[in-house]
Amino acid sequence: MGETVLIMGAAGRDFHNFNTCFRDDPHYRVVAFTAAQIPGIAGRFYPPELAGRLYPRGIPIHPEERLVALIREEKVNVVAFAYSDIPHIEVMHRASRVLALGADFLLLGGHRTLLPSIRPVVAICGVRTGCGKSPTTREVVRILQAMGIKSVVVRHPMPYGDLRLQRLQRFATAADLDDQKCTIEEREEYEPLLAMGVVVYAGIDYRAILDEAETEAEVIVWDGGNNDLPFFAPDIHIVLCDPHRTGDELTYYPGESNLLSADIVIIPKVDSAPAAEVARLERTVAATNPEALLVLAELPLAVSCSESIRGKRVLAIEDGPTLTHGGMSFGAATLAARRWGAAIIVDPRPFAVGSLAETFRTYPHLVGILPAMGYSPRQLADLEKTIAGIDCDLILSATPIRLGHLIRVRQPLLEVSYRYRDHRSPTLENLLRPRLKGLLPGKFL
Repeated sequence: MGETVLIMGAAGRDFHNFNTCFRDDPHYRVVAFTAAQIPGIAGRFYPPELAGRLYPRGIPIHPEERLVALIREEKVNVVAFAYSDIPHIEVMHRASRVLALGADFLLLGGHRTLLPSIRPVVAICGVRTGCGKSPTTREVVRILQAMGIKSVVVRHPMPYGDLRLQRLQRFATAADLDDQKCTIEEREEYEPLLAMGVVVYAGIDYRAILDEAETEAEVIVWDGGNNDLPFFAPDIHIVLCDPHRTGDELTYYPGESNLLSADIVIIPKVDSAPAAEVARLERTVAATNPEALLVLAELPLAVSCSESIRGKRVLAIEDGPTLTHGGMSFGAATLAARRWGAAIIVDPRPFAVGSLAETFRTYPHLVGILPAMGYSPRQLADLEKTIAGIDCDLILSATPIRLGHLIRVRQPLLEVSYRYRDHRSPTLENLLRPRLKGLLPGKFL
């Protein structure tokens, strides 16, 4: 008799695990997905066009709050856990709930979910959301460009719209972002790479995405999301640990697995983190993965007209996922406000409306910062209304996109940017160049 399966997810890893392990296997009957972390992604269907021949009516996606009821109603005997950036203890709380109902609790490993590529794959992953993966990905792309290697970036999924239209997405120009109705989170990841002249792929069906990406690249760069494991089997696995959250590298799922499997570990933010925490993290990396090569890096801030910050009442807008399920209580905008002498950082909570007010209730650690939430047009409108009601002299926006192009902002706005910079030798380029040459011997005869 086959297994009745429920997949716990967040519109990303869950779909990939279904595609690679369950979709065409008649031994399994997947009756539902549950959704967490991302606002507004429950209440949809994984459509039959993606679910395959065994699921002509598609698969419903329910809120995770219905987990227990669904296990009972559907007589589920396997629950596959498939999302990331969650404390180990919370994973086990969910496992305990499932086991108490008599079902198995399943964590899928790489032998079933990592897709092999005919091209070399460089994967950039982290131990938590907001470690600095995006600027590191851009640095890897820069190194590849300097070596004359053609690459494309494949991004961890963010399919929050019409799933049927997001099976395979290719972005080559800024117009593609508008055509495919990208959210703020997607634009934050894609826009800086497109500005470098790099094609970006994303979507849902990563076998089809990989097949397409291989046709136009010599090297595939996997740009991970949250602290998830890569979807492609990496030839070089780069993992970032955050010295502002020392200890999390061993206590969050599946970030610890990333650390244990890393070829190169980067400790970024050494220019803003306490030296004692950097040293502590170095010791942890050496004890946990002694074979990994270690790089120290900085993420220096840049603000045009930084002198205009001094003495101002500032609203700090930060990257949304880093603050929410990433758990950070500050970001680059906050650091810039402090560094360049803002008189006060205005607390946005009393002015939050709609879904933004709900975000603050869900994440009570968000004090004095505004996450750039924009997973849907409604949420983008709530963000605009929230900002409009805040009495401040200046907005510091540390989202990588040009926020003023997406919403109307009446207050003066300064963009805070940051980039990857090696702190000392060995540099990331020192370590990557010989490995890349070894992976492409015919190119460097």
